[in-house]
Parts: sequence; C-alpha cells; structure tokens
Amino acid sequence: MSAVVAQSGPDVGVAWHYGDPMREQRLLDAGDAVVDLSHRGVITVTGPDRLGWLHSLTTQYLEGLEPGRGVTTLVLSPHGHIEHVLYGVDDGETFWAHTEPGAAAALVGWLDKMRFLMRVEVSDGSKDYAVVWSAGDLTHDHPVRVGPDSLAGRELFVPRDRLDEITDRGSRAGTWALEARRIAAGVPRIGLDTDHRTIPNEIGLLGAAVHLDKGCYRGQETVARVHNLGRPPRRLVRLHLDGSVDALPTPGAELELDGRAVGFVGGSARHYELGPIALGLVKRGTPVEAQLTVAAPDGGAISVAQEPLVDPEIGLHVRPAL
Repeated sequence: MSAVVAQSGPDVGVAWHYGDPMREQRLLDAGDAVVDLSHRGVITVTGPDRLGWLHSLTTQYLEGLEPGRGVTTLVLSPHGHIEHVLYGVDDGETFWAHTEPGAAAALVGWLDKMRFLMRVEVSDGSKDYAVVWSAGDLTHDHPVRVGPDSLAGRELFVPRDRLDEITDRGSRAGTWALEARRIAAGVPRIGLDTDHRTIPNEIGLLGAAVHLDKGCYRGQETVARVHNLGRPPRRLVRLHLDGSVDALPTPGAELELDGRAVGFVGGSARHYELGPIALGLVKRGTPVEAQLTVAAPDGGAISVAQEPLVDPEIGLHVRPAL
C-alpha cells in the first residue's frame, strides 16, 4: 500500500503511515517494525580530541566514552536554554549523532567555530547518511545507537544508497506510530515539545542528557542553580485529549486554564491504546488536577487532562520519572 506522507510539521518528507497506523503501532510493540527517519540531520565528529572536546562543550559526560554506548547531549545557550540536541554514539574512530530535521547545518556551523586548536573535524553527513529506527535487531554493518530515549529500539546510521534495502528488512511503519510511542513514553522532542526558553530541568533531562558531576560547560550555571534550589518555572506533562474531538491541536497552541494561558502543546498523536495524547509544557503553579483546554485547528476547543512527568518541585530532593 502506498505511503501517506506528512504534508506539514517537522516530519515532512517521510512516511506518516502506510495505511493502517494502529496496526503499525502494534508492530512496533511486537518488535517487528522499521521507521524511515531519513529527514533527520546526521553529524560526524572525527579526530583524536573529539570526545574531550565535545565533553567540554555539551551537557553530557563524554570523556572516555566507550565505543557503542548511546548518549544524549545538549548544547545550551549561556543562559541555560536548550539550543541543540545530539543523539550520539562513538565507534572508536568517529562520533556519530543525529539531530532534529533542518538543525544539522546550524549545529555543525556552531561546533566548527568552537574547534580552535583541537584535533577534530566536524561534518554534516545528512546528504550521505540517513537514520532508520528499528524495533528489532537488523543485520547491519554501520553504527547503531541504543539509549534510554531510543524507545526500546535501535537507531541505525545507514548510507542513503542503502536506505530502501535496510527498511525492506522489516515491516514498515510511519512516523505516526513512532511519535505515538514516544509521547506515551514521555520522551520530549527538542524543538517540538520545547521552545527557545526551555531549560533541561523543566523536561526531565537531568541525568538522561545532563551530567550533574562534570566540569564547566556553557549554560551550566543556570542548570545547577535551578537544580539546587528546585522549582523550575515550567514542567513537562503528558496530555490526554478529549477523544470526541476529531482534530489534534497544532504544536505550539496555548494551553488555557479559566481563559488564562498556562503553557503550550508540543507533539500529539492518536495512540492505539491510550487514544489522543500529547506532551506539553505548563507553568509550575498550574494545579496538577486542573482540566485545561486547547484550541482545535477548526476553531473549537479540546478538553485536556494532565498527567505529570516532571514534579513541580523538581530539584535535589526530587528526581524526574520519565
């Protein structure tokens, strides 16, 4: 059956689904599905100083990273706001990473400016390599990333001229199925579930993408201060949407409580068991039990129930439960 391709949003250019998105979600759960993520950016970093250099610039502990261990690391602004994300793995000679669609060029440009006298080379490999997510263990002779946020699957870096060959090795599923799985797991997506003001503390990334016991990096002061004091300004929630409304909210749409904006919606999808779900960022003081509303694309309103993913008081005394 021909693929239905997303016409808008961050995943334009790859298959949204292949005719039966609910069946495709079940295939993911059964460990028998492959998702084409070839729209994502691919970055490579080579050279003997690559891990120590990345360690000094980003939020994760990368010094001495053993080959094959998947990591997530962030580039923050001087004020601690998330600017870029790298989902990476080192193969002993090259650090491979994928990032959000359309973000690779800017990330490579920034990294390249930070090389100074370090023995590193940074390249945008998006034209030559693609990312494929697999629920199973595909036979593969290229780098594979597995991490706590890889949704119990494997992220393969494959040459673009072998993309069809690799994706044909399993039952194909679209991005709808993978997004539904991601939202159900409470894993935030940078740039979709975040905005230009988001700090890692708000979305449960301390530990997962931010190492709390490493040397200085850009934005560390903000992360450490909020961690020590607790009570970040916003918190990540899973949203359960009124299933009687056909439409899903537009990413970035305001979440309202009694007519007041208290946050915004990120990614959303219809889950084969949970129904329509989304992730959102809401102000810390928003009552957890409060019913919220969000505008539907047709101008109506969708009723929304919250499920906390990050505690409103998160800090040294409370840990995230993603």
